[in-house]
Amino acid sequence: MTQQGVRWTADQVLALAPDAASRKAGSKLAGAGPWSEAGSSREGAVWGLCKGSGSKPYQTVVDTAGPAYKCSCPSRKFPCKHALGLLLLWAGDEGAGAAIPDGEAPEWAEEWLAGRRKRAQEKAAPSKGDGKPVDEEGARRRAARRTERVTAGVTELEQRLADLLRGGLASAEQAGYGLGEETARRMVDAQAPGLASRVQELGVIPASGPGWPVRLLEECALIHLLDQAWLRREQLTPELAATVRSRIGLPTSAEGPAVRDRWLVLAQYDTADARLTTRRIWLYGEESDTTALLLSYGAAGRAPELALPVGLSLDAELSAYPGGGHRHALGERFAAPAPSAVRPSGGGTHAAADAYGAALRADPWLESWPVTLHDVIPTPVGDGLQLADADGKGALPVVPASRPGLWRLAAVSGGGGVTVFGECGHRGFTPLTVWAGDGGNGVPLC
Repeated sequence: MTQQGVRWTADQVLALAPDAASRKAGSKLAGAGPWSEAGSSREGAVWGLCKGSGSKPYQTVVDTAGPAYKCSCPSRKFPCKHALGLLLLWAGDEGAGAAIPDGEAPEWAEEWLAGRRKRAQEKAAPSKGDGKPVDEEGARRRAARRTERVTAGVTELEQRLADLLRGGLASAEQAGYGLGEETARRMVDAQAPGLASRVQELGVIPASGPGWPVRLLEECALIHLLDQAWLRREQLTPELAATVRSRIGLPTSAEGPAVRDRWLVLAQYDTADARLTTRRIWLYGEESDTTALLLSYGAAGRAPELALPVGLSLDAELSAYPGGGHRHALGERFAAPAPSAVRPSGGGTHAAADAYGAALRADPWLESWPVTLHDVIPTPVGDGLQLADADGKGALPVVPASRPGLWRLAAVSGGGGVTVFGECGHRGFTPLTVWAGDGGNGVPLC
C-alpha cells in the first residue's frame, strides 16, 4: 500500500511522459485551477475532473501501483497530459495534500479500479486450463521444422558472407543499403529475426563515416561467430546455447525461480524503429544486490504500457530468462511503487571495464553491460567527456551524444564526485542516472 503522505517527486512523474510535448502540456495542468473533485486513496489511486474545451470535464484516474491510467479524453498517448497534470498536482511537497486530499473514489473511478483489481487477481490465480489436451508431439514437430529453417538460413548466410569478403569490401560501399536488406528478408523467411536485424545493419555501416571497412569486418566476424555457434550448438554449455538461441531470435520465456525483493528503478529509456518501440527499465534489488532488466514493447509511434519512474522502489517478484543475462519478467507486485533513498552498489572505472570484459566471455555479441560508478567526476576531454575516478586512477569515455541530458550530469556534479549508473560497452560509457555525492534522489539523464 502507498503510505499516506508519501508522494512521488515531479521528476518521477515527468519520467512517465511519452514525449517532450506531453511533459510540457502536463506541466500546464499541474495547478489546482482546472481540477475539481480530485482525491487520492491509501491504496495508491488518484482521480479528478479536468476542465477541457467541451461542456463535460475529463474524468482522469491513475493507479500508481501500475502505474496505469484512464482518461475520458481522446488522446492516444499513455499517460495523457491530464494524467500527468493530475500526478504533478498530487506529487511533491506536503502542501499538495490540500489540492489532492485523501478520500473515497467516486463511482466512475472505482469501477475502473475494481476492474483492474479483478484482472490482477485472475492473473495471479493458478490456471485450470481449458480442458484441451496439450499436443506436445505437435509442438515438437513445429520446433523441429523451425530449427531446420534456421539452420538452412544460417548456412545460406555463411555463403553470402564468404562471397562478400571474397569480392572485397569495396563492393559493400557500392551496394549501399541493398547489401543487408535482401539478405535480411531471407533471414526473416528462415524465422531468424535476430540474425535479420544484425544483417540489416551491414548496409548502414558503409555510410557511417571514416573507418567503416574495419567496422564492417568486425560485424561480419560477429555474425560468422553466431552462425558457427548455432551450427555447433550441441557442443555448447547450456547457458551459452540459450544465449545463442536468444541472439538468433528464437522465442524464450522466463524460467528462473521468482525472486521477491524491493526493486529500485535505476533507469528507463526507449528506442524505436519503423515497427516497434522498445522500453528498457533497469532495476536494482535492494536485498539481493542484483541488477535486472525489464523489456516492454509498443507499436510504432506509441509508448509501451509499462512505465516505472526512476527513484521509486517496487516490492515485486521477478523471474529470470535463460541465457545468463539480466533480462527478467515482472511477476506479482505486492505494493505500489514508493520513493527510496537506496543507491546501487558499484565501484570504479577499472571494475566497470573488467565487468564488461567478463560478460563478453559469456556473450560475445553483447553491446554493453550495466554498471554503477562511485565517486567519479565528469571531465571534458577535447570535444568529448569522460568519467574519471576521483583518485585519478582511471577513466571511461562517455559515448558521444549518448543522451541529451548530459548537461544534467555536469550540473549535479558541480565539479565534485557523483554516483552514476549506466551501460559500459566497447564504444564507452552511456550514463543513464546520476546521484549527487551528498545524497538526494537520482536524476535521470535520458
